[in-house]
Parts: sequence; structure tokens; C-alpha cells
Amino acid sequence: MSGCTNCKGKSGCDDRKGPMIASIEETIERLYPTRVWGEATDVPMYGSAGDPDLLDALTEELGQELNAATFAVRGNDDETCDYIYILCVGRTPCIMQMRDHQVALAPHADVGDAPVLEMYLRVVISHRANICAVQQVAMELIASDDGYLVRESPRAGVYDPPLLKRMQKLVAILPAYELMHVDFGEIAHSPPGFTAGTWTDRYGGKPSIANFFFYPQPTTMVTTTLLSPAHA
Repeated sequence: MSGCTNCKGKSGCDDRKGPMIASIEETIERLYPTRVWGEATDVPMYGSAGDPDLLDALTEELGQELNAATFAVRGNDDETCDYIYILCVGRTPCIMQMRDHQVALAPHADVGDAPVLEMYLRVVISHRANICAVQQVAMELIASDDGYLVRESPRAGVYDPPLLKRMQKLVAILPAYELMHVDFGEIAHSPPGFTAGTWTDRYGGKPSIANFFFYPQPTTMVTTTLLSPAHA
């Protein structure tokens, strides 16, 4: 695991965090004048919602610059964001292609007693402001009696060394698309002075800043999809 304490770039990062945190605070105040989750003010659509071609263009450039398979995913009806998944540990055809695009898994991925494990960077791009954040995501493919289970497990940030080099390159590309990157660690907690609204009834606890900007579900919520043998 990697963290801020021993990072050689910590001093430069600290200099950048002040303006970033100020921007986060200004943006959430502007979007939620009532300070209640679920009561966002009407704003023009930003990011890939304001420019439908942005998601595909950024996905393509990230694939080229990071030398990795990349996949664009539009947010569903209750998510005010879109996603880009970047395969960092694993080979194509990969689990995500199997789950989302009905592509047969590669022969090298023999699903026996041990699950197949892949690691991704997941870029989440807000529709409400020109901001984005990046999470580390694990995908597991598990054989079951009814077919296959695909388990997606996001973390509140990026930690593992194999992902960090691509993460640095990724962040350097974002300004060309007028996207401000915010460290996920700075938006994974509940914003002071804001209330949960209906969020607590749905999920329990309190929403994080990320829930105000991007999607309603908890930031590290694990999702599991069942695929039939025919699908696989």
C-alpha cells in the first residue's frame, strides 16, 4: 500500500491541495444552496453530459497514452456522472468486456476454484461541474453453480503501486479536457454543515462529498452481477 507520508511528491501535493479543497467547497456550496443531499440546484450540464463526444475522446486518448484497454460507461438514470475504466492488471478480453459487452472471456482466464482477479483505474466524471476523480477498482470473476459472478470492489482512492504510474499520467491529461482532478481522499468523507436528506433512508449513515458530485451509492459499495453460462 502507498500513502502520503512516504511519498516523495508530498510537498508539491500539499501545495496543490489548498486550492483544490477551496474549489471543492465553493462548488458544493454553489450546487447545493440548501445544503441537503438530493436538492441540487439546476445547473448547465458539464463534462461528458455537456459534450457527448468528450467521454469517447478522453477514453481513446487515455488508452493510447497509458497503453491500456479503456472502456467508457455512461452513468445510469440516478447517477450524475460517467465513467472510464482503465485495465491495469489483467489481459483482454477481460472481465468487464464479458460483463458489459457479452464478449467471451479469454482462454487464459481459467475460472476454477480460485477467482480471476483484475485491477482497474476508474475515472468518474461529474455532470454537475468540470471535476473528476479516480478510484482503484478490483474485478473478480467467480464460478458458481448458476454460472459466473462478477464482483466489482471500488476503494476510496488509488493505493497499489502497479496503478500509481498510470494514475500520474492520467491526471496530467485531464486539464486538456477542462477537467479538474480532485483527490478521492478529499471527497470520501461527509461535508461539514450538510445534511443527508433521503440518502440515509436509502443507504444508512451519511453521504460523502463524492455522493453530492457524482453518484448516490456509497463510494466503496461492492456490486455483484450474475452471468449465466450461456452469457459467458
